[in-house]
Amino acid sequence: MLRGSDERRPAGREEASASTSYSGRCSSSSGAEHLSRYHLGLLQTPLSTAGSAGGRSGGGAEPAGPQREANSVGRGVTPAPGLQLVSAAAGDSYFGDKSSYAENVSTMNFTSSSSARGLNSAWIGKTPLSSSRSGCRSRTPLMGYSVTSSSAVSAHLVASIIVAVVEGRGLARGEVGMASIDLKNPEVVLSQFADNTTYAKVITKLKILTPLEIIMSNTACDTGNTTKLFSLITENFKNVTFTTVQRKYFNETKGLEYIEQLCTSEFSTVLMEVQSKNGHTLFGVLNYTKTPGGSRRLRSNILEPLVDAETINTRLDCVQELLQDEELFFSLQAVISRFLDTEQLLSILVQIPKQDTVKAAESKITNLIYLKHTLELVDPLKAALKSCKTHLLKAYYSSLEDKRFGIILEKIKTVINDDTRYTKGCLNMRTQKCYAVRPNINEFLDIARRTYTEIVDDIAGMITQLGEKYNLPLKMSFSSARGFFIQMNAECAALPNGQLPSEFTKITKMKNAYSFTSADLIKMNERCQESLREIYHMTYLIVCKLLSEIYEHIHCLYKLSDTVSMLDMLLSFAHACTLSDYVRPEFTDTLAIKQGWHPILEKISVEKPVSNNTYITEGSNFIIITGPNMSGKSTYLKQIALCQIMAQIGSYVPAEYSSFRIAEQIFTRIGMDDDIETNSSTFMKEMKEITYIIQNANDKSLIIIDELGRGTSTEEGIGICYSVCEYLLSLKAFTLFATHFLELCHIDALYPNVENNHFEVQHVRNSAGNKEKITYTYILSKGHTEEKNYGLKAAEVSSLPPSIILDAKEITTHIARQILQKQRTTPETLKQRAVYHLATRLVQTARNSRLDPDSLRIFLKGLKKKYEADCPVSGQAQTEDGQ
Repeated sequence: MLRGSDERRPAGREEASASTSYSGRCSSSSGAEHLSRYHLGLLQTPLSTAGSAGGRSGGGAEPAGPQREANSVGRGVTPAPGLQLVSAAAGDSYFGDKSSYAENVSTMNFTSSSSARGLNSAWIGKTPLSSSRSGCRSRTPLMGYSVTSSSAVSAHLVASIIVAVVEGRGLARGEVGMASIDLKNPEVVLSQFADNTTYAKVITKLKILTPLEIIMSNTACDTGNTTKLFSLITENFKNVTFTTVQRKYFNETKGLEYIEQLCTSEFSTVLMEVQSKNGHTLFGVLNYTKTPGGSRRLRSNILEPLVDAETINTRLDCVQELLQDEELFFSLQAVISRFLDTEQLLSILVQIPKQDTVKAAESKITNLIYLKHTLELVDPLKAALKSCKTHLLKAYYSSLEDKRFGIILEKIKTVINDDTRYTKGCLNMRTQKCYAVRPNINEFLDIARRTYTEIVDDIAGMITQLGEKYNLPLKMSFSSARGFFIQMNAECAALPNGQLPSEFTKITKMKNAYSFTSADLIKMNERCQESLREIYHMTYLIVCKLLSEIYEHIHCLYKLSDTVSMLDMLLSFAHACTLSDYVRPEFTDTLAIKQGWHPILEKISVEKPVSNNTYITEGSNFIIITGPNMSGKSTYLKQIALCQIMAQIGSYVPAEYSSFRIAEQIFTRIGMDDDIETNSSTFMKEMKEITYIIQNANDKSLIIIDELGRGTSTEEGIGICYSVCEYLLSLKAFTLFATHFLELCHIDALYPNVENNHFEVQHVRNSAGNKEKITYTYILSKGHTEEKNYGLKAAEVSSLPPSIILDAKEITTHIARQILQKQRTTPETLKQRAVYHLATRLVQTARNSRLDPDSLRIFLKGLKKKYEADCPVSGQAQTEDGQ
């Protein structure tokens, strides 16, 4: 639940059954065979036995007959025959890449069509894990590190939660994944959130969980390379058992498989949420890039949108041409998708390795092949751009006519074989590297390659002979880790006594295939590796000499990298437009969106989100938005911010028509709960965010504030909101301010540039007429909300005595009447407001009008009528003078 926001709330969860017990544990692994194995969805899934004590109701089908009786313990609640996962938190809609999310661990109903989700989400669920564990613990696989303090015995009598923690890498750096399971009450919580270098959120969450055991990756505690997160956790949880497993067990694909297998049907949407968590962002909506460089460029543009209208319109011209010319779109996309990571390639090529190791040699050879592959794509890219019309695409075509591309490629082809190219598959790529250099350049290299070929042929012949010897369908396979090994389909052969011959070793079975090797094959692999080392060393010397000759021409590749990444991003924008009815934005001095909708919500919802109009000008630049909880305020605010960003990076936007004023900064302060913070710390966080906005905002800013002042008393909250509003009103910034403090709505009597909008709700009574239900329309209308006394309505459906509710209503009515009398608008105030609006409309018309004289005359008459309607006193006086 986002406190003070407009997200839907899920129904309350069932109370836990306290019918289970825990009988202690020891550090020895003896007796582990009597326990259910638990691997937190990493390897092995436990099964509830007939005698297991029940946890909470799983929502799944109960077993019938004796099995049900056996499982019914305590309150008679049976464990679910699967993993029950429901949302425990929802991330905010996010305007950048995943590493910039703020944590949010509040509850949200994933089925809400009005909720925007982000990657910071957590899921709660039940597993069919036996709810009691006796004897010694069942250890997780491949333990590399385990610490158990003797002083932890008393804690073990209470603690029953096992937590797995992993830190993100690459683009996910700065994010932490956490999974926890309560053995006494089998409930799984999966969460992912951003944290800073102090890891305060991780430590606080773990202290709340009071874990029995913490599981981490073994890479976090490598000797001499211990991560800061591991050090902090071990320092703060000295009495907790630590267990490490190999990093490969933190596997997203396997995790998704287990969720699919164990999740009950009632919560099957959790799989969708986990699968597409990266897609619930603006980056996910727009990211149809084909190259790593294009993806990075899109990410950086979302984080830092353009502020120059001419540059933005140049991009929009390109997107428009790509949408109108299908042949150009598909031909460009086909070429761009074949490019590799050009930026990374350049970085590696110019690096000088500290030592001439085999790995360094192999890397240089590989990247020279990548460079050849990249240069061979320049001509196809030129051909695709040849008929383009827009200025930017023509400029990119011209940049590809640089003669240095041809010079570098010709120099490479004098040394490297013409048919050497980038291929997928480790064995195919190994072959390309071995035979990359042309023959007769180095005699010793030619000899080494013939030796390598003979060894590979010998391996193939030996495996064929083994197959004939044992009458088995053996085939040669290869992996980078094992080298050459033998594979056999289990269904195609009948094994004597169900076992392979003793000559074969290191036998593994995956699905229906056996993999194994032999002593002779291991020796031949060693010979093969020795031959490869010689080949790579001699090839590396030739490649280094070649690279030294082409370094002087390599600068053209930076232009190529820029061209490819920009074209990839523009193609991505065009692709996104084809999947929805986006329109090209215009840039004026007004923010006007006709029937705009939330782009992320559209992607994740079954039905299209409700559309709304937005109109902000210099004359009405401060919009106050009111409405009950869950009416759509927060979603609408996020929608405006997302659309502004989309427009300023050169993308089309989700609307029937859109016009934007360039925002030099976009400030968002979206209300959210945080279950690890107190009210006072939440309030301080609000003040820091508002202070930052006030200190940095200017007349060209877009400011979005949702639920300010909720961390303190009502009186203080209203006072702070009022003073902040008055300060922001002194700027010409476009501001949207959502609040539950209806007292703020009357500020429009003092400031004519304030507009009140609200989200409509409908009251529907049941057939008996004794109960009323609120229906949310998610439609934005003029004026402030008429919905009042949300707390009283909640009290009416509670068990409070009717007399208390009646007294509360009378007191509320009396106070509201007193406030209203003090805030009544005078005729003079109305006149001043009407004059202000007329003046700003006239200035705006003079600045932007493209109307012909007759149309302009009609428009001005309309302005006059609106002025007379808004200022009835003035209108009446003019009529009397005319008579």
